[in-house]
Amino acid sequence: MNRPLPRFAAAFALVVATLGSSACAGTARSANTRLGPATTSPSGRSPAAIAAADSGRPAYTRADADFISGMIGHHAQAVLMAGWAKSHGASASVQALCERIVVAQRDEIVFMQRWLRERREPVPDGDTSHMMMAGMDMKLMPGMLTAEQRKERDAARGTDFDRLFLKYMIQHHEGAITMVNTLFGSSGAGQDEDVFKFASDVYADQTTEINRMNLMLQSVPGSR
Repeated sequence: MNRPLPRFAAAFALVVATLGSSACAGTARSANTRLGPATTSPSGRSPAAIAAADSGRPAYTRADADFISGMIGHHAQAVLMAGWAKSHGASASVQALCERIVVAQRDEIVFMQRWLRERREPVPDGDTSHMMMAGMDMKLMPGMLTAEQRKERDAARGTDFDRLFLKYMIQHHEGAITMVNTLFGSSGAGQDEDVFKFASDVYADQTTEINRMNLMLQSVPGSR
């Protein structure tokens, strides 16, 4: 009567082991569930981006870094262009627009420089004053003014300045939108949360300003 006991004991041990394994798996699943919000993104980041974030290293691509680096120079030229409004006799409405551009884009330059610095990427200084020298064109991003266009605008005053400023700043903003479209068209780019938000804001803000400047340009004498 006692002989079946060893087989029963073995079966019981197997059940205990199975239950123990299931309990451990359940505990792991519970732990993973609790950790979920810290390791997954409601914005739908890719597994690679999540893994990079978990490792403590920022997730970004070469296209992201090139976009940020190029946009620093792009913004810096806009700040330089807008900084001439008062000295060149711009109208009150154009001066107000220029003040908004200077404040917003200077702040964004600081953000972009910090983003690059945190990733140990080269950081442009954002100073484009040297670009005013005749024949000294740096590598121009889309929409940026050439040396000839800058010289033409620097010579303008009053109404002529308003007209050229609006014309060239529309061109400049359209170039920024081209840069955003190029970024989002690059494989794997734009998944870094900061880059995605910044690029999306650039697209929205500069599209709005293009529409506003087109309306302003229509009211400037001599505009086509």
